[in-house]
Amino acid sequence: MSDYYTEQLVKKKPEGKDIIIKILLVFCTVLSFFFVLLLPFLLILPVLMIVLDYFMFRRLDLEYEYLYVNGDLDIDKIMGKQKRKRVFSMNVNDMDLLAPLGAGELNQYRTGKVLDFSSHMPNVRCYVMVITKDGHQTKVIFEPEQVILDGMRMLAPRKVNL
Repeated sequence: MSDYYTEQLVKKKPEGKDIIIKILLVFCTVLSFFFVLLLPFLLILPVLMIVLDYFMFRRLDLEYEYLYVNGDLDIDKIMGKQKRKRVFSMNVNDMDLLAPLGAGELNQYRTGKVLDFSSHMPNVRCYVMVITKDGHQTKVIFEPEQVILDGMRMLAPRKVNL
């Protein structure tokens, strides 16, 4: 029995909004220490801010894991290298098209929800997978390695445009 199995880990680059959130959290934490100097009964405020900082910094540290097994693609979001959550799952049979980001074939698929599971790193080739399930169209942006692309092409050669 030969299973086609591969996994890939993609670390997400912090976006501008993530950096702004971190700066605001640190600023509010420092500010809470000054409030304690003015009003000592607010001692709980810096403690709460430090706890909030800890959880938010872990939540903003994202990685995506692509797991491809025999035509099934699962994408998990890993927060802070500890907490894992399945954010997307599909089978190649549900796929309408897989093409590089910006390809002309994608022009006919303008509507629908867009899910972005890419790293947002420059000079990385992203692909868009279009899926129609229960009449709803979804576009998934991700960065598969060649092994995943080859596995999808093996099962659905007419749907994969590289």
